[in-house]
Amino acid sequence: MQLLPEIVKALQEEGYTEPTPIQEKAIPIALKKKDVLGVAQSGTGKTAAFVLPIIQNLVQEKQEQKEQQNVLRCLIVVPTRELASQVAKNISHYARYLNITQTIAVGGFSAKEQSTRIQKGVDILIA
Repeated sequence: MQLLPEIVKALQEEGYTEPTPIQEKAIPIALKKKDVLGVAQSGTGKTAAFVLPIIQNLVQEKQEQKEQQNVLRCLIVVPTRELASQVAKNISHYARYLNITQTIAVGGFSAKEQSTRIQKGVDILIA
């Protein structure tokens, strides 16, 4: 699927062996930075289908461009705190061998602490 070796290694460690249908269809398109709209049942790998291309594109952009400090590079909006935590956990697993930073901003936690983390600069914000 033309994913970076670091991502492939992390996926293998997570027990991924073959892409699911949603991943097979969405990842190649998203890697080309094209819009994707996908619908699939729970447990079919939708998070990986959109997160893996985001991680790879962010890594490649960092290599091509001079890194800027205090910049938010990607915003992922989800409907619940639980889903935000799940997406953040998956990103941590998938990007474990890459220099990708992330944080969560959700209600019910200190707005000041969340704001401070974002102001320091983060590649991915899940909110």
